[in-house]
Amino acid sequence: MNFTQLFKIAPMTLLFIISFVVVMGIQLIQGVNIDEQTGQELIDYGANFLPLTLTDEPWRLVTAGFLHIGVIHLLFNSFAIYYFGMASEQILGWWRFLAVFLLSVVAGNLLNLYTTLRHIKEQGVQGIGLSAGASGGIMGLGMLLLTLSMFNLNKKWRLNTKNLASVMGINFVMTFAIPGIDVAGHIGGMMMGMVLGLCHVMSCRLNKNAHRGMFALCILVSVIVMMGAWQMMHGMVMRW
Repeated sequence: MNFTQLFKIAPMTLLFIISFVVVMGIQLIQGVNIDEQTGQELIDYGANFLPLTLTDEPWRLVTAGFLHIGVIHLLFNSFAIYYFGMASEQILGWWRFLAVFLLSVVAGNLLNLYTTLRHIKEQGVQGIGLSAGASGGIMGLGMLLLTLSMFNLNKKWRLNTKNLASVMGINFVMTFAIPGIDVAGHIGGMMMGMVLGLCHVMSCRLNKNAHRGMFALCILVSVIVMMGAWQMMHGMVMRW
């Protein structure tokens, strides 16, 4: 499939892939060694970093999803969002797809921050977690598709539950098996994808107007809950 065809059927998917490449391109132009980025370089380009994300720069919860640590990381995530994005964007429409991806990215980064805080509190660890990548959003899309496939509401889209379960299962195992992967980020994204998938299933049982309102309400509630989670962790950091 060429770029023109992909833009016609899944414009946001293509735009996400382009944005990943553009961010890395900017880093290259500015002299960053992509495959050996320092922690400071990742922070400079918007990575999720607890001392900043939980104080004055909460926008890192989103920007970290567009920053990748090395070419392999970029290629893997670009292929993954192409695979999951084409299907989910056509099923959901561009704005719901956008919301699912971004909320899953934020949910993954918030869970990363929470586990880091617990680790510091329980073990007195001084090192602060640093994370980047679109994996949380991608895992959210994959989990949403798996959730929808189990209910088989739309005959137009014949999602294969067995194949999706296999792909997500492999990704889940890799999350724990490969060193350096943000486990909390993946799990947080999956949880958000499942929640929004169930919201979509419930909304599909309503009439057209109620269907739109139900999913929008789920998004609003998710945003409020995550804002509350950020505020709670912000308070913990400010008391230290």
